[in-house]
Amino acid sequence: MSRLTPLPWEKIVCVFEQLGYRRAGQKGSHLKLEKAGVARPLIVPKYSEVGLDIIWTLIRTAGITRDAFLKLLENC
Repeated sequence: MSRLTPLPWEKIVCVFEQLGYRRAGQKGSHLKLEKAGVARPLIVPKYSEVGLDIIWTLIRTAGITRDAFLKLLENC
């Protein structure tokens, strides 16, 4: 089982786009991802390395598991 590590923002966006999230705008260095039927958008900072605290928050907000995230990450 892989270990979760800090990731570039592009890979994180790639994972959530596979789940049906779409880019809905940008404010400064933060990208907004929205999905139809989901009330809360995901906000991804455009950092070269996004920290684990932010990644965990995005995973929880999207309602997926760590294993599902890692499985989708393999495609990015």
